[in-house]
Amino acid sequence: MEEQVILVDLDDVPRGQMGKMEAHEKGMLHRAFSVFIFNSKCELLLQQRALHKYHSMGLWTNTCCSHQRIGESNIRAAKRRLMEEMGIDCELSFLFKFTYKAIFENGLTEHEIDHVFFGMSDKLPVINLDEVVSFKYVDLETLTKDIEVNPNAYTPWLRISLDQVIAHASTAKTKNGHTA
Repeated sequence: MEEQVILVDLDDVPRGQMGKMEAHEKGMLHRAFSVFIFNSKCELLLQQRALHKYHSMGLWTNTCCSHQRIGESNIRAAKRRLMEEMGIDCELSFLFKFTYKAIFENGLTEHEIDHVFFGMSDKLPVINLDEVVSFKYVDLETLTKDIEVNPNAYTPWLRISLDQVIAHASTAKTKNGHTA
């Protein structure tokens, strides 16, 4: 059975469900999440999406992202997918959410309310090759500069959320002496 996404209104109130591909074909607003894992050097763990993904294949993005399952909490979904894609289990904290819409060359549309989680781990990922081609750690300043020069190497949701991620990472670093 096809994976279902949770359709939501602009206030993030669930309004039903739909098959993932149909939702992306129709550009329906649905719930999603993104996870950003930092190491003790304050470097962000990025993944390169698998080359067979239905959109954004081969692009660099945050540590992991996906969709919540029906009846699954946001945090449980984020922890599940972090383990499935990157083989990492760590504490996660919800920081913010944002809404975006991105139309891809293949006609699919991501229209999501994206719940953003931060975590801290020095564990090396054990990537799921069905989901991820490669990974790297990068400091936020270097990432920002590279996105300015090579925006098409990165997913739209990473580019859109990066300013808020940087603001939250800076606040966390100031409070705790380290990120997340």
